[in-house]
Amino acid sequence: MKRFVVLRLLALFVAGWTTSSAAADFNYRAPYTVNQPLNALSWAGPYLGGNLGYSWGGVDNNPAKPSGFTGGAQIGYNWTNGPWVFGAEGDIQATGAEETFAPWKFSNPWFGTIRGRGGYAFQNVLFYATAGLAFGELRAETFGLSESHTNVGWTAGLGAEMGFAPNWSAKLEYLYVDLANSNFIITGASNGYHFGVIRAGVNYHF
Repeated sequence: MKRFVVLRLLALFVAGWTTSSAAADFNYRAPYTVNQPLNALSWAGPYLGGNLGYSWGGVDNNPAKPSGFTGGAQIGYNWTNGPWVFGAEGDIQATGAEETFAPWKFSNPWFGTIRGRGGYAFQNVLFYATAGLAFGELRAETFGLSESHTNVGWTAGLGAEMGFAPNWSAKLEYLYVDLANSNFIITGASNGYHFGVIRAGVNYHF
């Protein structure tokens, strides 16, 4: 009788231990199989976003150093190869960059870029370099006269982007922009605009 009771208790113990192990295994695996894949941001595909920032620089062949806030929109597309991310991005910016020096006032009402991007993603964080074509307006004013030129140049920079919600990412980016010189009649000189811009933005990934 005692032997029967001992065997029965042993069977109950083994059954309880097996059930507990199965439950523990289920609880351990659930966060991995459910949360990680669903929370991961896919960098591949098209995206659209906006940004705000600040620019500062100098005018070639003139002491003026226009600076001011910037804001605009960007659109792009990414391709991925493992953790490597490659893409193309274009943006257009309105700026308040301006400065008056002696009789001349220089301003940069707008600029845009078309760039390639390449970087490395650590899951939801992407570090990248970017370079390409830049274009924008340089305006000169003096004694009530105004003259504007749209110049083309180049740009290069670095940035970091982080996915913070499904389909959403935030970025911080620095660009150096050099708009080529052109001859201004009212200044009697060849003037261009080179500047740096730092900006923060958000993107929605489709």
